[in-house]
Amino acid sequence: MQVIQEYVKRWFDSDLDPDEYLCHKKQGNLVEIEEAVTGKRHTVLTFCTNDVLGLVQNPQVQQAAIDAIVSHGTSNSSCSVLSGRIPLHRDLEQEISEFKHLPHTQLFINAWMAMQALVDAFCHLAIPVPGFKHTRETLILSDVLNHGCIVSAVVNAGTRSGKVFGYSPQVRMKAYRHCDADDLARKLKRYARPDDRILVVSDAVFSMDGDIAPLPAMLDVLQHYEGSVLVMDEAHASGAIGATGRGIYEHFGLTPQDAIDRGIVPIIMTTFSKFAASAGAAISTHVEEFRPLLNVSPTSIGTISLSPPLAAAALESIRQVRQRPELVERLQANTIYLRTRLTEAGFTAVGETNVVPVLIPPELNPKEFGRRMLRDHGIWISPIWFIAKPRMRITVNAEHTQTEMDKLVTAMAATRDIMYRAELTA
Repeated sequence: MQVIQEYVKRWFDSDLDPDEYLCHKKQGNLVEIEEAVTGKRHTVLTFCTNDVLGLVQNPQVQQAAIDAIVSHGTSNSSCSVLSGRIPLHRDLEQEISEFKHLPHTQLFINAWMAMQALVDAFCHLAIPVPGFKHTRETLILSDVLNHGCIVSAVVNAGTRSGKVFGYSPQVRMKAYRHCDADDLARKLKRYARPDDRILVVSDAVFSMDGDIAPLPAMLDVLQHYEGSVLVMDEAHASGAIGATGRGIYEHFGLTPQDAIDRGIVPIIMTTFSKFAASAGAAISTHVEEFRPLLNVSPTSIGTISLSPPLAAAALESIRQVRQRPELVERLQANTIYLRTRLTEAGFTAVGETNVVPVLIPPELNPKEFGRRMLRDHGIWISPIWFIAKPRMRITVNAEHTQTEMDKLVTAMAATRDIMYRAELTA
């Protein structure tokens, strides 16, 4: 423990630790927060929630969660493959399948476990089966800026839990340049072998850059590799892009069937923490045999199933999204408005989605910028400094008003100008 203690002390001495807050009450986008260190409370306007459609406080969603607790209790107390499956799970899987246009869906308790299960299942299958030999190697290609849940699964794909159950062939992993389909093509041409099983995985919307994967160009590349698998992590795409919030395929005027028709296997990961007012994740596919394999993966069979209130909240939220397309329309209109206002104020807002990263000059401290926004203007945005290039990460949602967004931009401009003057006189 001495190494850990010395490391964390140096970490804190270097001011790399994030500020911590406790959220007490929430009404719309106004949140009462408590500074963890001082205990001081503020009511602030938040632009750092991932509740992109404002469904966390939706009465129907809340009631669905309450009813599920009354009917099933707070937990299923088992994994789904043994005794923890309830009708809400089946209904939620069917709702997601219809929403994503892929007929077979498997639930997981979070995205990290879902992605690990997917990679394990594809690369290593499961238990040894008499008379079946798994001999084909796997080549995985991953966008260099993919989310940590993808990175965690793919960089260790050769030594993950599938190896525990029996021998399986080698897994090779290569990264390609961010959103660069030409580099994807080059890497495939260089590294793919004739008998490889090919798995390409990408965020649909990138959580720190707010940009969108070049799906059509990726399909153009992968159509030359019959049977290749394309995994899209739609954590920040579901409910946010596409005319009705269905995600990246709809955004580009496509459906997963377009990939299937070109000999590509589409897989979509949906998560519930952003658009579906809940927690958990799901993997959807058109390959019927893949679902039972996911169901007996270590992250399914060794983990409790999605709790009744979480499943019910996600189910009702997705129904709300499908019944109320104006929620998505409002989110997308707010995204355009805020990005336009930031540009007019001289800020560089990268990407194109409701995840709005605003780059700041290296001489300005993101943590100090965020603290000033809270202290001087009562606005909460997320400073980013240790997991990406320095930036302020803003998430706009469907419930923000133009007045609130104007207030944000005015406060950011004032904070920038004060910090610039302080830097010049330092």
